[in-house]
This record gives sequence, structure tokens and C-alpha cells, in this order.
Amino acid sequence: MRQHFVFFIFGIIIVFSSCRTDFDTVASSGDLKFSKDTVYLDTVFKNIGSGTYQLKVYNTSKNDISIPTIQLKNGLNSKYRMTVDGMSGNSGKIFKDVTLLSKDSLYIFIETTADITDANPTDFLYTDQIQFDSGANLQEVALVTLIQDAVFLYPKQNADGTKEKIQIDGKPVDGFYLDENDPVNGNELLFTNKKPYVIYGFAGVPEDKTVTFEAGAKVFFHANSGLYVDNKASLQINGAASTTDKAENEVVFEGDRLESLYDDIPGQWNSVILAKGSKNHSINHLTLKNAITGLNFKNPDHTTTIQIKNTQVYNCAEYGILAQNAHINGENIVINYAGLASLSCVYGGNYIFTHCTFNNNWQTNAPFAVNLSNSLAGATPETNALTQATFNNCIIYGSASNEFNLNKNTSTPFVYQLNNCLLKFSSSGTNPDYQFKTDAVHYNQIILNENPKFYNVSKNKFNIDNTSAAFAKGNQAYIITQDIIGKTRTSPPDLGAYQSAAFPK
Repeated sequence: MRQHFVFFIFGIIIVFSSCRTDFDTVASSGDLKFSKDTVYLDTVFKNIGSGTYQLKVYNTSKNDISIPTIQLKNGLNSKYRMTVDGMSGNSGKIFKDVTLLSKDSLYIFIETTADITDANPTDFLYTDQIQFDSGANLQEVALVTLIQDAVFLYPKQNADGTKEKIQIDGKPVDGFYLDENDPVNGNELLFTNKKPYVIYGFAGVPEDKTVTFEAGAKVFFHANSGLYVDNKASLQINGAASTTDKAENEVVFEGDRLESLYDDIPGQWNSVILAKGSKNHSINHLTLKNAITGLNFKNPDHTTTIQIKNTQVYNCAEYGILAQNAHINGENIVINYAGLASLSCVYGGNYIFTHCTFNNNWQTNAPFAVNLSNSLAGATPETNALTQATFNNCIIYGSASNEFNLNKNTSTPFVYQLNNCLLKFSSSGTNPDYQFKTDAVHYNQIILNENPKFYNVSKNKFNIDNTSAAFAKGNQAYIITQDIIGKTRTSPPDLGAYQSAAFPK
């Protein structure tokens, strides 16, 4: 009986303790501590919601306190909104009597949606403050956001509520065709550097039309969006070398999440697709990143060769460049981080790549830097001639043991040659396709499995210095006189896209 009585009393204590909702608190005295004194919300486009940012508030005192008010200085008119420990308060702007226990902390999550007209016209910054308490106990944490004006391009809404669509590979996808006489945007086939562009869905280039990107044009693609160049249409990217790290003259394609967290996350948007029969393509000084497949060439017209120069493609979920029976002349190309292959040339075609750096440091399942194939599953016929795949003064490297792959069908021509290339391939064995030292038909002056000593692979910096195995190992016969950033190459030239130079200290 005595034991049962003790458990009964103990149970009553637990019940009454768990039902308590009040705390003995004292008023805040203005001694709160914060995880930061300014919350910088990364750049956002006008009227597009930001990501969510965090501020942590600490009570370092021995007392449980009550904070009379936590509010935005601009009150209900603020373009910021908050949640405080999961509470939404008055429209996410004003919170009353917030309890914070001794030696405890609370989280504030902040977002914003603002127009360019809300920002300071001189620097385009939109600012506010989170105010804690008032009077002598007032403490403030600043909020800062850069608002960018932009041209928004997106599918129209149909009367039945569905979105406008275009056909890609016989399938309807959310998209629209760019209009050279659009009543709002004017010539949508000309992308200038006056404002950035934000694209929702696939922006299509109509037949017999050319889309042109001027030097310095910046294009941001929403999730599942891309650029589609239709049959008989053309792509002209006319970037130029930049003089700073801001890539002010490059044409830039990337996702529309501007928070620093998304700087190098693959798969944020779809692809640039050049359709079967598209033609007259030229790409110069393009920086493309964070797509599913960067450049996707779907058997374009062979009467003209695609020119790709001084181009960087990074952080793609599948391929950096995927070429299907294409004709490409590539110079000073750099590709890194691709889930399947940095460069994949399938179903034959004709390719010459000179002074290119094809690297792949994908962290899992170690795919290839370069893949060549003369077949394609499901195609009719399934094989197609690879009439040429020539690599001159190139670097083919990465984190895998073997970064070069040949998928050869012997029933169809498969012609390839590597001249003066640094190549990572650790286990050729007796396979006749990979005899780099003795097969003079396919391999000439190959530097095998030596480290090119790139400046910083994780940040896509593929510069080399004079300690690199690629230093002065090129053949003068194949030289491109200027490197990817416009620097004059010396003789004998270095391998890869960059002329060697001392690394910054």
C-alpha cells in the first residue's frame, strides 16, 4: 500500500507540473545577445520572394525574461516578414510579450518580397531593422537586401487556367516562343546587358529566327526552365573577355536562386537545347552553371559547324555538354562537375577540341570527364559514324581513376585522336583502345596520370602555374594564340584553356 501511495503522489506532481503554462518572468533589460548584428538577405529580383534567413537571440542572464515587443521598425508597412519561435505574430511584423527563459535562445526567421521602387534609388538596397523592446532598453538588428530589376519572360496563362506550352521532342512542356515584336518587352530575341532576364518555362526560338545575347547579358532560369532553339533557328552568344572576377562581359546562364547557398548546387534549371535541324550556332564567352545538362545538342544541322569558344560550364547534374551527332569546333572550353560526364559526344558526329580543360570532380560514383560513342539506344539506326573526334593540347582529368571512355560499336566508323594531351587513365591493361604509349594512330605525346595542379578545383579555378605537368607541353601546330581570358599564349604553349601564371597569394 505504501508503495502505491508513493506512486500516486508522484503522479499527481507530474500532472500538475506538465499543466503549468506560466513562468515567473522579469522584463527584458536590453541585454539580449544576437548571432549577428546585421542580417544580409542575398540579392533578390523585384517582387520575387527571398530565401529564409535566420537570427538567433540569446538570454544570457539568470532570469526568465519577457520581451515586451519584437517588431520591424517599419511596422506593418515593412516588406520583411518574420516568424519568432514558430509564431507569426501580427502579419509577421509585430510580436508582443515574448518569453525567453534563462540561458536559453529563440530563433527568428526572416524573408522579404520587395519591388525595385521600395529600394534606395542610389544603391538599390532595401533596409529595415528588427527592434527588441523600446526606450532605454531598445536593441536593433539591421536587415539588408539588394533588389534587382529584371525582365521577366514566362508562358502566358490560357483561359482555362493552363499554361502556354511548346513541343520539345514531341512532348508538350511549359514554354513560349520569344517574340521580336512583343508589345511589352520589345525584341525578345535580343538579350542585352541593360537588365538581367528571368525565364520561367522554356523560352523557344522560332524557326528561321536567331536569338542573340550581347556581351554582359545575364540570364537566370527558374526550376525546370531552359532555352530551346527550334528547327532552322540559330543561337548567337557574343560574350567578351572580362577584366574582373565579376564576369562583367561574359554572357552568364544560371539558376534564379541568388542566395549564396545555391552558388554551386547542380540541377537548378534544365538546359540549353539546340534542336534537330537548328543551325548557324556560335557561342563565345559563355559561363553556364547549375543546370541539369548545360548545352544539349540534339543532332543539329551539319551544313554549319557549331563554334564554341572561351566557354565555362560548371556543376551540371548530368552533362556539361551533351552532343548527339553534332559538328563542333571547340576552343578554350572548361567543364567541371557533372553527374554523368563533363563532355559526352554520342551517336557519332565530328568534333575538334583545342586547348580545352575537361575535368570532372563529381564527388560520388566518379563519372567521366570525356565520353565518346557512335551509338544511341533507341535511335534508328542505333549506330552512326563518328567521323572525327580530335583533341589537341587538352587536359582530361578528374577525381576518378579513368576519366576517358570509349563506347565503340565496330560496325560503324569510330575515328578519334588525342595529340599532346594530359590524360588521367590508371588501368588500361591490355585493352587495345587504351594503349596510350604504343598506339600512334590514336595517341601522340600523351602525358599520363600526372597532376596538372589546378589552382582551386572546388571553386572551378583551373589556372595552372609553371609547376604543372601541363606547363609548356603543347604543340605549337595547334596553338590558339589567346587563352580563355584573353591572355597571349607563349611557345611552346601550355595544355588546357589557361596560359600559365603565378597563382595569387
